[in-house]
Amino acid sequence: QVQLAESGGGLVQAGGSLRLSCAVSRRTFKRYNMGWFRRAPGKEREFVAAINWSGNSTYYADSVKGRFTISRDNTKDTVYLQMNSLEPEDTAVYYCAASQRTPRTIMAGSIDYWGRGTQVTVSS
Repeated sequence: QVQLAESGGGLVQAGGSLRLSCAVSRRTFKRYNMGWFRRAPGKEREFVAAINWSGNSTYYADSVKGRFTISRDNTKDTVYLQMNSLEPEDTAVYYCAASQRTPRTIMAGSIDYWGRGTQVTVSS
């Protein structure tokens, strides 16, 4: 069983930045491709970003491209989501996800493990 623990959420003003972290419980972390999803109030969960096991391939939703950056540190079993130029529309619960399938499959929502989520609130 793989456990994912997100942190770094909070309240920020529009235009500000936050960095989310997701610590993974197992030393097999580098076998997993990782992703971030979010669920805004009243909406379905949606893909945000994904990264392959080595960190040299990344994928983004159009809505966050150029503002968010996904990265990972395989020595710390942690994946990050740097969020800049935040907008009120980015307000959501952000979830970390792990999968042994390809990052493109992650984009379609095929996930092996989910974190519990961390709240991000962007005020206008």
